[in-house]
Amino acid sequence: MDIGTAKPSAAEMARVRHHLVDVADPDQTWSLAVFQEAARQAIADIHARGKLPLLVGGTGQYIRAVTEGWTPPEVAPDARLREVLEKMATERGEDGIYWLHARLEILDPEAAAKIDARNLRRTVRALEVILSTGQLFSAQSSRGESAYELLTVGLTRPRPELYQRVDERIDLMFQNGFLEEVARLYEQGYGPDLPGMSAIGYREAGAVLRGEMSLDDAKIQMRRLTRMFVRRQTNWFKPDDPQIKWFEAGQVRVEEVEAWARSKLS
Repeated sequence: MDIGTAKPSAAEMARVRHHLVDVADPDQTWSLAVFQEAARQAIADIHARGKLPLLVGGTGQYIRAVTEGWTPPEVAPDARLREVLEKMATERGEDGIYWLHARLEILDPEAAAKIDARNLRRTVRALEVILSTGQLFSAQSSRGESAYELLTVGLTRPRPELYQRVDERIDLMFQNGFLEEVARLYEQGYGPDLPGMSAIGYREAGAVLRGEMSLDDAKIQMRRLTRMFVRRQTNWFKPDDPQIKWFEAGQVRVEEVEAWARSKLS
């Protein structure tokens, strides 16, 4: 899943060592707890070599879980409840995942605001925890003390410029062989029913391959969903967050960011 996830290129990884890239197959689920442990191990390894780790992203929930020492909810999976919830979504056709997400929004608006409506797995998990415990999913992950001294840098762009870059990236994905990548994954047995294959782009590319959607319509849908994702991410990284030092990407020089960081570390 190289093109659809914007995985760092070989040239980029040659410039600086990357961690937690190519660590799972498309049919494996990396839960929040699994990511936390893997990230902690990578950070410890980097520190042991006298280097400074950079946690870059990305998905706000996963970053905050590491930097803020979250303890994920210890609620055992309920296979029967999951089956019922997934069936409720499936029986309502293509709009079923949105219908289920709307139920979550009624029960726990905070959790719903941070979960992509198309992410059936996370929506089901949130409802599973709520229905099993009677408590809000958003209140289940307890925040501990961070194990790290943190410097948080945020890079921002004017929204119109960001949207333009989104559009250009989607066009470039297909130019670089995105349809071929998805077709190859299907041939390897990674079907459209897998959670990872429902990510933005992979679902639309699959629909194009099956003749259910035109390429132009797929691009339009991907643009719309990516814009929604951009807006959702602001719930995690707010402009007025005093813990984040914001710089405007494209306008700031690397040396300026380094100077700020050094002033905080000195």
